[in-house]
Amino acid sequence: MLEIQYKPIGVIHSPYENIQDMPIQPVAAKGIKGTIEVFDAYKAGLKDLDGFSHIVLLYHFHLSSGYTLAVKPFLDDSTRGLFATRAPKRPNNIGLSVVKLCEIVSNTLHIENVDMVNGTPLLDIKPYIPDFEAVENVRIGWLTESIQKIPGGRTDGRFYYCF
Repeated sequence: MLEIQYKPIGVIHSPYENIQDMPIQPVAAKGIKGTIEVFDAYKAGLKDLDGFSHIVLLYHFHLSSGYTLAVKPFLDDSTRGLFATRAPKRPNNIGLSVVKLCEIVSNTLHIENVDMVNGTPLLDIKPYIPDFEAVENVRIGWLTESIQKIPGGRTDGRFYYCF
């Protein structure tokens, strides 16, 4: 099988030096500020990004290793299939967050709603475009009963063993 390798384009900086008590999604990190240092080789790619209020970040869960296909996700005590969750312990340790873009100064992006640990390698940036992303008649499966717990939600230790 083909092996895929990614090269980070930058580093995400946040107030979280470890995974303890981190927000579990950007909505639980409302107002938490951070920065992204985009490496000089990719700085030209930031042109015109400042016209967007939000960006999609793809990043590497660099502190995670291994995975299981059945997990007890945050907000739930039932075992779920890994791909029906946003658990951080995954076959390809790729994370995704939509954050608010506040300002770009040279190769530094100032962002809010940061739910990543300091030093997280950034793989890609895409503009968030509601007309592209929004879908209608959405079902959220097992989360229907727990979604109200997300604002202010923090990690609770269930994935510490994997980092």
